[in-house]
Amino acid sequence: MVYYVVRNWVNHRKRGTVMEYVSHSAEETEAFGEALAARLRPGDVVAYRGGLGMGKTAFTRGLARGLGCTGRVSSPTFTIVNEYDGPLPLFHFDMYRLGGEEELFGIGWEDYLDRGGVCAVEWSELAEGALPDGTVQVTLERCGECEDWRRIIVEGVGEE
Repeated sequence: MVYYVVRNWVNHRKRGTVMEYVSHSAEETEAFGEALAARLRPGDVVAYRGGLGMGKTAFTRGLARGLGCTGRVSSPTFTIVNEYDGPLPLFHFDMYRLGGEEELFGIGWEDYLDRGGVCAVEWSELAEGALPDGTVQVTLERCGECEDWRRIIVEGVGEE
């Protein structure tokens, strides 16, 4: 049921508006990521903000599933980027261990942008200058009502 509600909500968004959702579990966070994937196009960048343990990788698991990608989704903290094959490939970056956007360009950021997949970037605030116009911003934060709930705020999803 959550998936249906979220998919319906995402499909009615307009560019420039803000969508906010409260996730009560990792499964709901994944479902929200999967629903958002239906709105993404080749070349889109999704920039995550949120501290450790906020659900960025769970969100990405759903995003990958929604894009039709194969493979086990894990955090790219030590590899910097994980690639997932699918009809619309996903390139999952983690900026946590990089010293800044210069290092992102050093690992071929522009090549990834040109490959026609979706780039999901954890700790994106460390590379704001490298993010293209039209980047979808996803903020994941703890919800005050319950330690395990997450508030997910999405900005910048385009129209169909």
